[in-house]
Amino acid sequence: MDAASAPQGPEPSLTVNFCGIHFASPIVLLSGCVGFGEEYTRVEGFSNRDVGAIVLKGTTGSPRLGNSPHRVYETPDGMLNAIGLQNPGVDKVVREILPGLDFSETRFIANVCGSTIEEYVEVTRRFDHSPIDAIEINISCPNIKEGGVQFGNVPEMSARVVAACRRVTSKPLITKLSPNQTDIRENARLCIEAGTDAFAVINTVTGMAIDVETRRPILGNTQGGLSGPAIKPIALLKVKEVYEIAGPRHVPIIGQGGIVSVNDALEFIIAGASAVGVGTALFYDPLVCQTINAGIVRHLAAHGLGSVSQLCGTLHGAGVARQSKAVC
Repeated sequence: MDAASAPQGPEPSLTVNFCGIHFASPIVLLSGCVGFGEEYTRVEGFSNRDVGAIVLKGTTGSPRLGNSPHRVYETPDGMLNAIGLQNPGVDKVVREILPGLDFSETRFIANVCGSTIEEYVEVTRRFDHSPIDAIEINISCPNIKEGGVQFGNVPEMSARVVAACRRVTSKPLITKLSPNQTDIRENARLCIEAGTDAFAVINTVTGMAIDVETRRPILGNTQGGLSGPAIKPIALLKVKEVYEIAGPRHVPIIGQGGIVSVNDALEFIIAGASAVGVGTALFYDPLVCQTINAGIVRHLAAHGLGSVSQLCGTLHGAGVARQSKAVC
C-alpha cells in the first residue's frame, strides 16, 4: 500500500477551550478592528464563523466622541491609531447592539475601558447582565484620578482594577496587558492573584509620527498606538514572558501583535498563546483568517499533532524551562 492510498487519520482540530468557552478556531478578532462585530460581514467571502471569538470595540460608561483628527497613520510595517475610544456608551451597546449579534456564529467578548476604577466596575457590571461570553479589561486607559498614569503600566494598579471588576462579574475576565511597562511578569502575577482568568498580550506600543513640512505631530492626539508587523518581535517576547507566569497556573493567553501569516500565528502558539489575535492584518487582507486556519491545520498534520493545545507552550531553547501548559 503506497502513501497515497494509506488510510488517513482524522484532520487536526482547530477548536480551543478558552476559559471554558468553546472557540471554533484559535483566531480572535481584536478590539477596535471590527467595530461591534458587523463591519467585515459586508465583505464578500468573510464569515464570523471563521474565527473563535470577536472582541467588540472598547466601551466606556458614557458615550465618547474620540480624539481630534488625524486619528490613523500608516507607518512602515504598521499603523498608528489614536481613535480615543469613540463609542456610544455601555447602555446603548447592551440594549441595542448586542441583541443584533448572531451568537450562533462565534463567541463575542466585550472590551471594557474606563478613566477610573469606578467606571471599569460599572461597565463590567452592565456586561455581566448581558449575553456577552467574556469580558476583556483594557487597562491601558488614562487613569484620571492618578494624574494621567495608565493603569496597565503599574502592576499594583492593574491588580486593583482586576480585583474590582472580579467582584461584579462571574463571566471570564481577560486582562489586556500593556507592553509599555517595566515588568510584565510581575503585572501578570498580581493580576492572577486579583482574579483574572486569562490575558491578552499585548496592547499597542506607544509611538508618534511628524509632518516634516509643518513640523507638527500628524496625529491630533500627538501619540498613538502602533500595531502591525513592526511590533511582532516585542509581542512575541512578552507572550513568552507572561507564559512563564501564567502557564504553570493554567491561565490562558491570547497572543497578539503583528500577526499576518500562519507562521506568525504558530510562533505565538509555540511561545505559549492558547489563541491568537488578528487585527491590523484585516486592513490588508479581510480574508486572512481563512488562510491562517488552513495553514495551522496543515502544520499540525505535518507534525502529527491533533490539536492546537498540543502545540501551545512547546518552545525549546536556551533559557526556556519546560512548564505545565496553560489550558489551550
